[in-house]
Amino acid sequence: MELTASMNENILDNISTALLSLDHELRLCYINPAAENLLEISGARSCGQPISELLQGTRELESVMYDALQTDQPYTRRKADLKLAGGRIITADYTISPVNEAEWPRLLMEVHPLDRYLRIDRDEAIRGHQETTRQMVRGLAHEIKNPLGGIRGSAQLLARELTTPSQLEYTNIIIEEADRLTALVDRLLGPRTTPTPAPTNIHELLERVCKLIEVESGLQVCRDYDPSIPELSVDGELMMQAILNIARNAAQSLAGTPDPELTLVTRTERQFTIGTIRHRLVLKIDVIDNGPGIPEGIRDQLFYPMISGRPEGTGLGLSFAQSIVHQHHGLIEFTSEPGRTVFTIIIPLEQGK
Repeated sequence: MELTASMNENILDNISTALLSLDHELRLCYINPAAENLLEISGARSCGQPISELLQGTRELESVMYDALQTDQPYTRRKADLKLAGGRIITADYTISPVNEAEWPRLLMEVHPLDRYLRIDRDEAIRGHQETTRQMVRGLAHEIKNPLGGIRGSAQLLARELTTPSQLEYTNIIIEEADRLTALVDRLLGPRTTPTPAPTNIHELLERVCKLIEVESGLQVCRDYDPSIPELSVDGELMMQAILNIARNAAQSLAGTPDPELTLVTRTERQFTIGTIRHRLVLKIDVIDNGPGIPEGIRDQLFYPMISGRPEGTGLGLSFAQSIVHQHHGLIEFTSEPGRTVFTIIIPLEQGK
């Protein structure tokens, strides 16, 4: 069967490789969604623009493209640094191939981002470490809760034999501390309930989070929502708790920061890989603060239980949030530097498919 132009474009739109087509003047003719996401540009607004408007510092890239046009030979560059229009630098392999099917030759540029592959490998390693940690915590929890139950029961029996208030005070302390340790162990185990997904408006959840944060901290939370995002199938209460934990951490990190800012952003992204599964469309929720940033020494262990950047922190909020997001087949990423920390929650929009 002969493929039509629309069928060809539909195929290109749904592959994960970033593709750009440029004319002989190096102006953009076509860009697929994977390339839009990678280069952080809009195809509708960028078509017709020269490559120098889409990327910064393109002198070497333009030289390679003109050579490919003149020699009719493909060119491949490994581990190249591409500076996006917004200033961010990505590391990628790219291939420039001349296409001579029209009156004027065109170029096909394939971009393979190494950053994303490294991220996928890192995500898989983190998931493996966390599963090992969870198994260890479950084993410890079993060994701790059994004697705690015995201690509590014995204290209750002893309390029945005592009559003086001063003596009962001691047994009450034993019982209260046993209950406190039991609750701590339960929190270490993470969410015990199985998510009950239902169609959910993510912005309604975010508004509840914003109102709670504003009441607790006195901050005015900035909103930057994409109103076109459809409902997604999640457990609303669990997902709200995950977002609230991250937003609350961000708000607390702003203590002492001059002109503190906390922003919640929603966007969608196409062709995004989580673990080993590529999703056609995902929801991204960014929680952005302008605080001091996350200390370098704890970044690799940040989602482990009992790891916290604040002296008074329990280190359970992020671990709990990640457990909830993983239950929804998503992930949490973060970038941090002084003055800007971004936590990103990524959830597939085609839950259950």
